[in-house]
Amino acid sequence: MTTAALRRHALSIFRAALAAANPADAVRRHLERVDVSRFRNVYVVGAGKAGASMAAAAERVLGRRITAGCVNVKDPGAVRLRRIELRPCGHPVPDRRGEEGARRIRQIAEAAERRDLVVCLISGGASALMPLSAPPVTLGEKQAATELLLRSGASIHEINTIRKHISLLKGGQLARLAAPARLEALLLSDVIGDDPGVIGSGPATPDTTTFADALRILDRYAIRASVPASLRERLEQGARGEIPETPKPADPAFARVRNVVIGSNRLALAAAARRARQIGFRTLVLSSEIQGEAREIARMHAAIAREIARRGQPVRAPACVITGGETTVTLRGDGLGGRNQEFALAAALDISGLTETVVFSAGTDGTDGPTDAAGAFADGSTLSRQPDALAYLERNDSYHYFESLGDLVETGPTHTNVMDVQLILVGSQPWVSGAKK
Repeated sequence: MTTAALRRHALSIFRAALAAANPADAVRRHLERVDVSRFRNVYVVGAGKAGASMAAAAERVLGRRITAGCVNVKDPGAVRLRRIELRPCGHPVPDRRGEEGARRIRQIAEAAERRDLVVCLISGGASALMPLSAPPVTLGEKQAATELLLRSGASIHEINTIRKHISLLKGGQLARLAAPARLEALLLSDVIGDDPGVIGSGPATPDTTTFADALRILDRYAIRASVPASLRERLEQGARGEIPETPKPADPAFARVRNVVIGSNRLALAAAARRARQIGFRTLVLSSEIQGEAREIARMHAAIAREIARRGQPVRAPACVITGGETTVTLRGDGLGGRNQEFALAAALDISGLTETVVFSAGTDGTDGPTDAAGAFADGSTLSRQPDALAYLERNDSYHYFESLGDLVETGPTHTNVMDVQLILVGSQPWVSGAKK
């Protein structure tokens, strides 16, 4: 296979993953099984990058039964609804619009009573899109802390632990506000392991983390002294027992709450594998729980590509190895990029010279970091076309590197988010004498 053909196949496989992660279909299937006639009022709240499509599906099913609704989104696109407010907000750094939408969500949840149903739609990005800071932390201080955490290399699990303890909605606190109403939380997972308590910082889920855990994370990345004083003081007060903890599993607020994961990276990878097999690749799904520093994980993927090309292991060519998850990037330079583009750039260094080999990495939400690209391609000829890859990598400038080559993956908003998809495609084994194609 030519490199151009492998690239086309990579996009086809990725599109199959996106189709399987369609949140609208999942929301519709779930709500059609709920008997809404038993409830006096139906409220819809939520947040996330897939919020617009999830809300549209909810409105199609529930229609005039919806009393009120508000969903904070990154980009509503062309979606226009009659009964649910869609509020565009800042991401990944929260903004004033997100705060105003979160206040409206809080107001709706507080209005719910025992005979009411609250449908909560949560997808990736909800933590940043639904900011309602706990006093004395201000929005500006939360923004500063978010930027600091993102630059530190902290995982999404760690960042969300801190977010829960400086918020009025996260860490089960939305469920506390809505009680004693019935609450159905529909979750599109963008986290490793699909833990409902981590997805969107678990607004409707018991919180097993503590103020002390949040402080340990700040210490792990040596940023306790760097975060805003009000945030640090709140966490320290909580650790001393001077502020109530987030609601834990035994809290009565969860007596009438159900959290359902309706879509995940694992399901998306399974669909990608089916498409790869249809094309004709020998296919292996390696893991849906890839995490760690993007450039280090990329080197591992490049090593697998070399092993396939040279020895036909762990699968013989034509081969497709699929992984998913969410890596992190520790910022060292002042360039532009995202974890998927950095992944592809680091992989390019280690697969240089391999023929009929493509490494692909992209985010299922269609955006990678603060860029308009979902990810990037790398192949054995990437460095020959632009040899300064290492210099770009050192300043975290993967976007401009791949932009100069025309090798960015640009999908536009996908209205879903189930983390990232990485592909290794090897068309043949040119270095294996007599290898079977």
